[in-house]
Amino acid sequence: MNLRSKNKFRAEVSTSSLSDIMFFLMLFFLITSTMISPSVIKLTLPSSKYHQTVRKTEISISITNTRQYYINNQQVSFENLETELAHRVPDPEKVTVVIRCDKDVPVQDLINVLQIGNKLKIKMILATKAPNA
Repeated sequence: MNLRSKNKFRAEVSTSSLSDIMFFLMLFFLITSTMISPSVIKLTLPSSKYHQTVRKTEISISITNTRQYYINNQQVSFENLETELAHRVPDPEKVTVVIRCDKDVPVQDLINVLQIGNKLKIKMILATKAPNA
């Protein structure tokens, strides 16, 4: 005695639209990832064997090879650097300033910025890149 029906219903999943969705998601992430840049100012950082990643950077000072100074991507003259830093750092105990200096900048320019930070009692670190980066 055969009680099975002759018309069997098979469940099917159409995956043709899933590939379109995955393509659009991939395209979206590729486009948005190119818009995000950690630093807009192009510098060639010096390399270092020993490095430590800073998790939270609040203030960044950049020095280009043409001796232009930037605080958080805003150009500042060297004469106004001390007053601008004092204005942006109300509590030096809670702020770490990252110095991003081009490797072709004279050492004296870097020392001048470090002296300003020392005068204001601000903790400063120098950004470098890994040797293989």
